[in-house]
Amino acid sequence: MSEAVKWKLMIVDDHDMVRAGLRTYLMLEPKFEVVAEAGSGEDAVKVLAGLADGDKPDIILMDLMMPGMDGVETTRKVLEIYPGIKIVLLTSFLEDEKVVAAIEAGAVSYCLKTVSAEELIYALNGAVRGMPVMTGDVSQALTRGLRQRSSQGTDEGLTEREKEVLYLVAEGRSNKEIAEELHISIKTVKTHVSNLLMKCELEDRTQLAVLAHRKGWIRPV
Repeated sequence: MSEAVKWKLMIVDDHDMVRAGLRTYLMLEPKFEVVAEAGSGEDAVKVLAGLADGDKPDIILMDLMMPGMDGVETTRKVLEIYPGIKIVLLTSFLEDEKVVAAIEAGAVSYCLKTVSAEELIYALNGAVRGMPVMTGDVSQALTRGLRQRSSQGTDEGLTEREKEVLYLVAEGRSNKEIAEELHISIKTVKTHVSNLLMKCELEDRTQLAVLAHRKGWIRPV
């Protein structure tokens, strides 16, 4: 694979050994190139500011719990300055409110450090496309956290089919997967997603997924 098609990746973690382990593994992945590292949220912002535009990362893999600026605050700060960067938070903690805070700050996905190497790569590939990828326990924590803090809302006048599509978008399904599950064409799925974005006054499917969880518009389990 040529250098031009690699996705540039930055690792942010306050533990040197964790960064070294992630770097060693990710450098073996042909799709990714580790271009920068930082040991804190403050350092991450400084490192990014020092990189030329063409050298800035496409994705940041960042620890949640760090001294000073934690992963949530750093995510918010980075995206204020560099809105095009995708951020995946990696942590040992599964707390409902922290999952909510991470996603609301703009992180694409929230992964536990217990995920397999294959699951982490899958999440990073999803982040490239702006698609949230979460394990079942993280998704459930997000749902619980949003339900606890949200008031009961309306469904914004969505049709039953639009709700079905929305449920699947909230689960991180691709257009192809949604089409297969609902037995409709991919073109029809795209039309439903466009209508959902228009009705909910949102810009992309990641925002749509977060809104669905916040409002409790998810499939019963």
